[in-house]
Amino acid sequence: MDSLSPFITVDQLYELAREQVPLDWVAGRAGGGRKLTSDSVEKSAFALIGYFNLVHPNRIQILGNAEMGYLRSLPTDGQALAINNLLASELAVVVVANGEQPPPTLLSMAEERQIPVFVSPESSTYLMRILSHVISQALAVSVTLHGVFLEVAGLGVLITGAAATGKSELALELISRGHRLVADDILEVYAVSPDTLEGRCPELLRGFMEVRGLGVLDIRRLFGEAAVKFKKNLKLIVHLTPAEQWQDVDRLAIQSGSETILGVEIPKVSIPLAVGRNLAVLVEVAVRNHILRQHGINSTEEFVNLQHQAMQGGEG
Repeated sequence: MDSLSPFITVDQLYELAREQVPLDWVAGRAGGGRKLTSDSVEKSAFALIGYFNLVHPNRIQILGNAEMGYLRSLPTDGQALAINNLLASELAVVVVANGEQPPPTLLSMAEERQIPVFVSPESSTYLMRILSHVISQALAVSVTLHGVFLEVAGLGVLITGAAATGKSELALELISRGHRLVADDILEVYAVSPDTLEGRCPELLRGFMEVRGLGVLDIRRLFGEAAVKFKKNLKLIVHLTPAEQWQDVDRLAIQSGSETILGVEIPKVSIPLAVGRNLAVLVEVAVRNHILRQHGINSTEEFVNLQHQAMQGGEG
């Protein structure tokens, strides 16, 4: 494997995967540094019967009911040979699924060769799906953006703007109105599919927000667990525009703006700043209006069409 290729370690995989499925690490703890790349999960009994060329190194080998049944059918010597065949392929991890009990020979050989062994009560097909998803998300192409990322009315909304435009104060008001904080100031955005971006908060910043005059706030303790979320798909950008740039803002917003991030086009709304404007309400309405547009309802176009119809009727 190319050392420059993106990867995650078995240690990282274990921590991420057990947030979604019950998983126990029963042998081979010393192999936690083994590297995993994309397409690392496979379920095949070929290595158990000596077809080494069909099992690739640095992979996750899942053993389900069929594989464990085959092992149980073998005499002691045959079982040891089959397990040796499996581990000789330099696997990164062995996962025993369906609540099966790994044979003592598997545990002892894996421990000796520092190959991690996980066990789970989940089915092998479900584990394959979860582990593949975890790896693909961890290895997704990413970029770092600046702004405040929130979940507003169930939608992932990134609030951007120049320094000192009140982004954090606006976010704080939205949180007080029942919306949720994902990330303040720094947002890690991952392309988890060709048309989907996922925004994640860096681990050290989770749940914290800096507000001028108040310092760093622990949002979870101030507003409760429900006020914080660690990741959300990015669906809308709300850009706060200084008053001197008002002339650049389309008052009717007939043409929806957008911004391309990692090859994905994200809708963008610009909200002009002015003393006395209730920005929290405006953001909420912008989100609701965006949801309407997603359902094919464009209020501006309807308004313009009605005016055209009225004018044509008057001319007649």
